[in-house]
Amino acid sequence: MKTIDNSEDQDFQDFFSEMKAKDSAIAVPQFPRIRKSKSWGLIPIGIAASLALLAWFYRGDGSIQPLDHDVIIITLEEGQNNELQFKIESTTELESWESPTSSLLTDF
Repeated sequence: MKTIDNSEDQDFQDFFSEMKAKDSAIAVPQFPRIRKSKSWGLIPIGIAASLALLAWFYRGDGSIQPLDHDVIIITLEEGQNNELQFKIESTTELESWESPTSSLLTDF
């Protein structure tokens, strides 16, 4: 947008050119150089050490046990005179399974 009075534009240009001249005369202070941190060089060493520890703890034992061993089933049953008894069975298969929360489904 142009103004009608060019003298007003010239005043602004003179003002800003004076400000630029003053700014260019100001000396810029020297800042110390930033030293590079040596800790960045330790990150790959830390990652390698972590991977070595993980490999040490999770190394395979070499002996894989088959899953066809006997399964022990422990149940709590109500006997005579409302007595609770533990029943311990050993089998090679899990023939019947009951949810641990199935007692919550029964109505009292």
